[in-house]
Amino acid sequence: MAERLDLSPAEAYVAAKRRASYPQLTEFAAQMAFEFDDFQRRGCEALEDGHGVLVCAPTGAGKTVVGEFAVHLALAEGRRCFYTTPIKALSNQKYADLTARYGEGSVGLLTGDTAINSTAPVVVMTTEVLRNMLYAGSSAINELSYVVMDEIHYLADRFRGAVWEEVILHLPEHVRVAGLSATVSNAEEFGEWLVEVRGDTAVVVDEHRPVPLWQHMMVGKQMFDLFAADGEGRARINPTLVKRTEEARAALGPAGLRGQRGQRNHRGRGKGPPPRGGRGPKFRPPSRMDVIQRLDTEGLLPAIVFIFSRAGCDAAVEQCARADARLNGPEEVEQVRAIVDARTADLPERDLGVLGYWEWRDALERGIAAHHAGLLPAFKETVEELFVRGLVKVVFATETLALGINMPARTVVLERLVKYNGEAHVDLTPGEYTQLTGRAGRRGIDVEGYAVVLWQPGVDPKHVAGLASTRTYPLHSSFRPGYNMAVNLVGQVGVEQARELLEQSFAQFQADRSVVGLSRKIDRNNEALTGYAEAAGEDFAQLREYVELRRKISDREKTLARKRKYARQDEVADSLERLRKGDVISIPNGKRAGLAVVIDPGTDPAREPRPVVVTEDRWSGPLSVADFPSPVSSLGRVRLPKHVDVRSPRVRRDVASSLRNTGIAPPGKKRGKTDAHSDPELSRLRDELRAHPAHGLADRESRVRWVERYERLEQENNKLERKVAARTHSLARSFDKIRALLTERGYLADSESGDGSGDGRITRVTEHGYRLARIYSESDLLTAECIRRDVWRGLGPAELAAVVSTLVYEARRDSAGEPKVPSGGVAEAWEHTTRVWSELAEDERRHKLERTREPDAGFAWPVYRWARGESLEKVMTASESAGQELSAGDFVRWCRQVVDLLEQLRDVLGNSDEIGNAAGDAVRAIRRGVVAAGAT
Repeated sequence: MAERLDLSPAEAYVAAKRRASYPQLTEFAAQMAFEFDDFQRRGCEALEDGHGVLVCAPTGAGKTVVGEFAVHLALAEGRRCFYTTPIKALSNQKYADLTARYGEGSVGLLTGDTAINSTAPVVVMTTEVLRNMLYAGSSAINELSYVVMDEIHYLADRFRGAVWEEVILHLPEHVRVAGLSATVSNAEEFGEWLVEVRGDTAVVVDEHRPVPLWQHMMVGKQMFDLFAADGEGRARINPTLVKRTEEARAALGPAGLRGQRGQRNHRGRGKGPPPRGGRGPKFRPPSRMDVIQRLDTEGLLPAIVFIFSRAGCDAAVEQCARADARLNGPEEVEQVRAIVDARTADLPERDLGVLGYWEWRDALERGIAAHHAGLLPAFKETVEELFVRGLVKVVFATETLALGINMPARTVVLERLVKYNGEAHVDLTPGEYTQLTGRAGRRGIDVEGYAVVLWQPGVDPKHVAGLASTRTYPLHSSFRPGYNMAVNLVGQVGVEQARELLEQSFAQFQADRSVVGLSRKIDRNNEALTGYAEAAGEDFAQLREYVELRRKISDREKTLARKRKYARQDEVADSLERLRKGDVISIPNGKRAGLAVVIDPGTDPAREPRPVVVTEDRWSGPLSVADFPSPVSSLGRVRLPKHVDVRSPRVRRDVASSLRNTGIAPPGKKRGKTDAHSDPELSRLRDELRAHPAHGLADRESRVRWVERYERLEQENNKLERKVAARTHSLARSFDKIRALLTERGYLADSESGDGSGDGRITRVTEHGYRLARIYSESDLLTAECIRRDVWRGLGPAELAAVVSTLVYEARRDSAGEPKVPSGGVAEAWEHTTRVWSELAEDERRHKLERTREPDAGFAWPVYRWARGESLEKVMTASESAGQELSAGDFVRWCRQVVDLLEQLRDVLGNSDEIGNAAGDAVRAIRRGVVAAGAT
């Protein structure tokens, strides 16, 4: 690191003294080609001082420097460091970075399907691998000095977040944790929890972006600043942009604003009249080529264009290729070809056609690519390398690209501000917007970064400004105990310590924090209750009795009123059923009040009667029970023709005239009778009220009002106390429910303590429980149950792979058709597996536990065919024809997840077991071709 020349002598002295205090940091910084920011230096100093550290900084700010310094310290001390990441792609990337710096002999890699130099002093791994090592009691933990947890904010992830907390809670005390997080608004709270469970931990927060981010909106082919300075230099929404969006909206008219799929309503009121007839031109956003050309003209490439759809990303690349977009020069094309050839050398040549290799390669040579979870891993990693090298200028990506992958761009474009979350189309949150746009601006390359939102009907600049300006995105724990966690905890530390450990989780820490606020409110309410009781005066208990009597009388009166209402409705319905054509009746209330003649009785056994009538003022329509407070009786009759067409004004006039000529007068209003005086219960309560000592008090009503206030507040307090009870020890209670279910099913067992103390029973892990402890899957208990019951015994390798796939596969929302399974052994085992799941789900319902996900057979046929040795083309074609279309990336990803669970079965049961042996054979059958490419 170069010596700064802009320091005064005093500042230079302080800097030199600081460097001398931190020799390891000085040595590490000297290897870097840039000056450290203050937050980077503070984070590194905390580590060298022997503290743990939590670093929260924006995307691209360079927080990984602190993690890499932990690696440097471990090597300098002759100890080990584990560098954990949330996803394999980030692990691979970090492994490549560290290997380039420290050499292959010093760095290893452990992911679900890759193991390289696992005994190295520095090992990069996914967080789940470290969690599994901790539960397995790996000896490698004893040599560990540092653990870097990159993207530690992942602990908020709904499905995988619990793993981060498990690691933090289970790591030995001597291990220092360096947590690297995106900017969150409750970093201090998270840091306080780390101090509580890990000891001394420094919290370093930096919200400053090293590369300033400029916000823009593109309306048609025009680009506008989102913000503009007012006369006093304060930022406000650009009035020119607002005017332009209003003009664009008005030009479209009502017809052009309708039917905009995937856009929720964020529009204001458009100004100006709509086009004549209300039919404006349909809105067409600028084409992808228009956007790219505008960005290229402005010098804003490379760019990431976020499209929240895999199909949309692929379609965007195709559109650009059809438009003959070429963003690379001849030399760059040659570099692309060389990298592509090297990256895809392991792919079987016979599979290239079905993988869409040639189209993908052509797009890369043009400088354009898609990036999403459906891509083949080799394709995705190639795109990442080419983009970082500047050989891909535009990437159309889903939001998964924002999760940790080091792919900064000069510009980020958002086509929409709405995405599908698996259940519904929802607005982007400020946190998601910040994470996506955080990719804009490459440190050391760009002076500024740019975020561009494409305008379309429904997008209001005010809404975009709100997303860009909001800085509130708190970190919420998703931790909850599961079956595997429960048996591991009981086996390692016993029930009581397991409950204590769960009480230390960030989830319980946050729940307890929320309880503090509720408890304070309860205390304030209790003080108010004391004041209300004093204001009510003496004999407070008697006044409460009096108020309770009043409440009972009111409740009884309401009950009787409801009974009268229902009885009246029955009586009215019966009377309406007795009406006949020509009967004259009286409508007592409403704007149709007066005489009417029945044209059609409207009786129907399936519903209440709705007679059609004509009134004196010629109105015709149906009546219902609601129109009559009491039963209806016929006041006389009018002769009517056989067919009366009430749609004819002339007919209605003639009927109304005949009705008036009858001379029948409407009856007077009847006062409804009540049976309150005849109800003995109500009479008794009223007598008690009159005889009560409080009834004769002179200031009774004012004192009663204080009692009523007291009781309303007391009810509110009771609700708050129930909330506190539900949140306090909530995780320990969930653990107890899980423990009860596992005990019922034979995974845990209670026995005498055996120490002669008479302290009762202890819970131990059974043989089946130890198997469950080694199964890490979303469907861990279901897998263990299928093993225990021999559900899969007798299956061949391909058959076992097909059935096991049902426990890991989860269909995407756009999958079509009912999944089918191969006949014979697979069908029988699948049916048995679903029966086991159904029984387990019922037990979970009984114990009030979250239900295990239902098995999904959507991947059974593809993996069955692949495990039998069929070609990729046959497998993909057969899958598509069966309505289970898969992308190549999805196919490889699901195959690898099936392999992961099969390997667990093999390791748990051993090769000597029939199922374990079949699992090992299935792994070898699946791990070939594209599935094996890139996995060692």
